[in-house]
Amino acid sequence: MQKKRQNKDLAELQSLIDAHFECRKKEEEELLGLKDRIEKRRNERSEQQRVRAEKDKERQARREAERQRKEEADAHWKAEAEAKKKLTLSGMGSGYSSLQKVDQKRGKKQTEREKKKKIMSERCQPLNVDGFSEDNMREKAKELWEWLHNLEAIKYDHCEKLTRQRYEVVSLRNRIDELQKHSKKGAAARRRK
Repeated sequence: MQKKRQNKDLAELQSLIDAHFECRKKEEEELLGLKDRIEKRRNERSEQQRVRAEKDKERQARREAERQRKEEADAHWKAEAEAKKKLTLSGMGSGYSSLQKVDQKRGKKQTEREKKKKIMSERCQPLNVDGFSEDNMREKAKELWEWLHNLEAIKYDHCEKLTRQRYEVVSLRNRIDELQKHSKKGAAARRRK
């Protein structure tokens, strides 16, 4: 009986050992699988980071190229504007007589641009500052600043007047609409009677 019990205990112990080793074998396989997945994920992340770094470099290169292109375009535009400005300023003094010739040729048909140039040449006489001393230059600058300040004040007054007139027009239109609504309601009520 004792031998049977020992054999039974031995069998149970053997089955527990076998179960333990099988369980351990499964855990080792899972651990190896997990290590493989971790390694794959690590490789994937390094590849993603490499691709992202390349894309960032490309994006930076594109931004730099775009910035340089904009700077070149701005420089080109400024150079053209400066050339036009110089041409306009040089043409204002002597250009007035040529504008008179053009006016005589075309008669009364002038474009808005030509009218604007004519008005500008009449209002803006060339500024001759050759031989001015520093005090004279300051005086002239102060005089021009006061003239500009007065023009800005006039412009502000006109803008305020325009805003006030627009408000009055809108309020009058609203009153007209209200009166028309009331008159239509009254006419409809009279018809019903």
